[in-house]
Amino acid sequence: MNQFSVRTRGSTAGPVLELAGDLAYESAPEVRDLLPTLDLEPGQQLLVDLGGLTFCDSSGITVLIAARNHALAAHATLALAAVPHHVARILRLVGLEPVLTTYPTAQDATESWIRGTAGS
Repeated sequence: MNQFSVRTRGSTAGPVLELAGDLAYESAPEVRDLLPTLDLEPGQQLLVDLGGLTFCDSSGITVLIAARNHALAAHATLALAAVPHHVARILRLVGLEPVLTTYPTAQDATESWIRGTAGS
């Protein structure tokens, strides 16, 4: 198994989780436990950057659903950035593609959030 790492940082839109390595049964609890500690305000965007993922199993997909649920509970949105092809395929196969908003890069996700709040 590849090493797994999660890094958090802030952005204009809200908190960002950068995941790298294998998001699997062994590493999923680390991300799930981190979600409630994030400072996520109503109207913000929780961004999960998947650009560094090398593997994602069903436990990893469950973590993405947990992140979405956490964002919704905070009256915020969830965006996924840099979704690897193998993860995008899984999301499509299990029917999550329509409910998980994806962007090519973290910058694209943040810029989209800024454009969406400009009129608010």
